[in-house]
Amino acid sequence: MSQPARVIAVYSLKGGVGKTTLAVNLAAEMALSKGKRSLLWDLDPQAAASYILGRDDGGKARAQAMFERELPVGKLIRPTAVDGLDLLPADTSLRGLDSLFSVLGKKRRLAKLIDSIAARYDRIVLDCPPGLTETSEQVIRAADVIVVPLIPSLLSRRALDEVVSYLKDKHKGHAPLLPVYSMVDRRRALHKAALEAEPDWPRIPNASIVEKMAERRLPLAAYARRDPANDAFTLLAKAINVKLAKL
Repeated sequence: MSQPARVIAVYSLKGGVGKTTLAVNLAAEMALSKGKRSLLWDLDPQAAASYILGRDDGGKARAQAMFERELPVGKLIRPTAVDGLDLLPADTSLRGLDSLFSVLGKKRRLAKLIDSIAARYDRIVLDCPPGLTETSEQVIRAADVIVVPLIPSLLSRRALDEVVSYLKDKHKGHAPLLPVYSMVDRRRALHKAALEAEPDWPRIPNASIVEKMAERRLPLAAYARRDPANDAFTLLAKAINVKLAKL
């Protein structure tokens, strides 16, 4: 019997740190490079990951219905242009998800929904909305690894430290964290200093070819497989698999 899917949460306290870019490319890399049956679950009401992967549901707001148990999770799963990668798209209904979780009082509702589809996949990547919210609480309980992208800056590092402190205080025994430097520009002195301070952290470059994802509505691996920027996501996928192998 195959092992149920491992859950990789891509989460940040701050927005604007390349979270969705990382989530989309990581999910694609898991499917293409590792041959893993993969699902990207877009939990961010901005639905940027859903847009990049080519899924706009014509304004239909149904994503929250899964959490209300009015609609089976499998009904909303969609294929993507990437072999082996499916998508659970977001929509504007997720703006009320924090309030719904508060009303439900079910601390593992997301984890149980994941369990209902876990046998179909090897990897499930969660693109999470930023902030410490009821949704992030659900994500923390469901994840096997929590990937935290941050820009090489003092404010981003401060936000990471806040997450670490919060987890230590509120979620003892939580899934391991993997900080990832995102949007790296080695020409900038502050970025260079941050990289030197944490040489073992994965890093994703700030490259114009990555920014074309929204225009092409594809992950980087689908149009620039051999580009050095894509190599960074390959290395990140390997680092995550190493962590998962130790669980």
